[in-house]
Amino acid sequence: MTPVRILLVDDHPVVREGYRRLLERQAGFQVCAEVGDAKAACCAYKDHRPDVAVMDIALPGASGLEAVRHIRQWDRDARVLVFTMHAGPAFALKAFEAGASGYVTKGTEPEDLLSAVKTVAGGGRFLSEDIARAVAADRLAGSRSVVEHLGPRETEILRLLASGITSDAIAELLNLSQKTIRNHHYAIKNKIGAKNDAHLVWLAVSAGLVSIADARFDVDHV
Repeated sequence: MTPVRILLVDDHPVVREGYRRLLERQAGFQVCAEVGDAKAACCAYKDHRPDVAVMDIALPGASGLEAVRHIRQWDRDARVLVFTMHAGPAFALKAFEAGASGYVTKGTEPEDLLSAVKTVAGGGRFLSEDIARAVAADRLAGSRSVVEHLGPRETEILRLLASGITSDAIAELLNLSQKTIRNHHYAIKNKIGAKNDAHLVWLAVSAGLVSIADARFDVDHV
């Protein structure tokens, strides 16, 4: 039986080691590579062509959303399972828009991760129960996230801006021109109704894209 080859993407080596042991105790699973950031994830995917990439969203620099988007652009058949602490429905929906096949939170039981990998490897989709409940509750309440009308790349740029990263640094991080980032910045403000940059950051916090502790409200820095 050919094993399911898995790429692990998480910025904590000890955490990756724990996941590796969990996954490789499962018959038919093999971790073929592990990396700690979005850029390395894209390179590792191209080098190893795994059956499933298990991807955290919270990575240094560009997030897992950006990695999912790049991998799916390179390989339309790529199967990516997001495995993260982010339990907000906004992140889950944006992950699927970026091309993810599954979304599981780290607060779920280990068996859920194993089931998710099996499902995604088989070509299916998987959503952990806590996220499914959160998405359902959000829809039943008629809530509308400010990021609903943003694409995955715009959502990533908003997250980076709200984290206090300058436009020039974002351009370098995402391999885009400074003009492109400025245009995205202006378009995002219009789409989500931000009156100024401080309001833009507050809306990003409200959407769960960045914590209040990590947000930067210094307009000059944004």
